[in-house]
Amino acid sequence: MKLSIIIPMLDEAPQLPELFAHLLPLQRAGCEIIFADGGSTDGSPDLAEVTGFTAVNAPRGRARQMNAGAARATGDVLLFLHADTRLPEGAIRHVADALAHGDQCWGRFDVCITGRPFMLCVIGPLINWRSRLTGIATGDQAIFVRRNLFERLNGYPDQPLMEDVELCKRLLSFSHPACIAHCVMTSGRRWETHGVWRTIFLMWRLRWAYWRGVGATELAKAYR
Repeated sequence: MKLSIIIPMLDEAPQLPELFAHLLPLQRAGCEIIFADGGSTDGSPDLAEVTGFTAVNAPRGRARQMNAGAARATGDVLLFLHADTRLPEGAIRHVADALAHGDQCWGRFDVCITGRPFMLCVIGPLINWRSRLTGIATGDQAIFVRRNLFERLNGYPDQPLMEDVELCKRLLSFSHPACIAHCVMTSGRRWETHGVWRTIFLMWRLRWAYWRGVGATELAKAYR
C-alpha cells in the first residue's frame, strides 16, 4: 500500500519547520507528501518544495485544495492532514492494518486536542465518541480513503464548510469507517483564541443547522 498524505495550507510558514520535521520520516518510509496551497503570500509553497515535498497551487478553500492535492497523488490510499495536526507513531502501519481486510474502504483516527484549557481534554473524547456512534469524522481526525473510491465520489464536495461531514455521509454508503484508536494530536488554538464554550456552542449550532438543511455557504458566513 502506498500512502499519499495531503495537507491543505494557507500562510503556514511559522509552523512549517516543525511540521516538516514530523513529515520527513513518513516520506522516508515511502509516503508521498503533497501540500495543496490556497494562495499563500508568505512563501509557504517554496519552503515545502525546497524541503523536498510536492506543492500544488489550488483555488482557496479547504475542499478545493484537498481535491487539487488528491488529483496530483499517486498513492493507493489518500490521507488528509490539517497543518496543525500530527499523526501518531506507526501511522502508516495503522492505516494499512485498518484497510487490510477489504470490508472497510476508509477511516479516521481518534483525536486528542492540545492546549491549556482543561475542557480540551474532554472535547477530544467526545468527538471520538460521536464519530464512532454516527460514522461521521471531522477533518481534525485525519480522514483516509482508498483513492479509487475517492475518485468515484468526485472527491470532496465543492462547498466552503462541512465538506468533511458531507464526504463521510457519502462514504457511509460503502462502508462504516475504520476507527483507529491511536490519537492524532491537533492544536486547540481555535478554542483558545475564540473561547472554549463559545466555540463548542458555535460548532454544535452549525452542525445542527446543516443537519436541518441549511446551506454550507450560509453556514460559512456564520463560522467566519
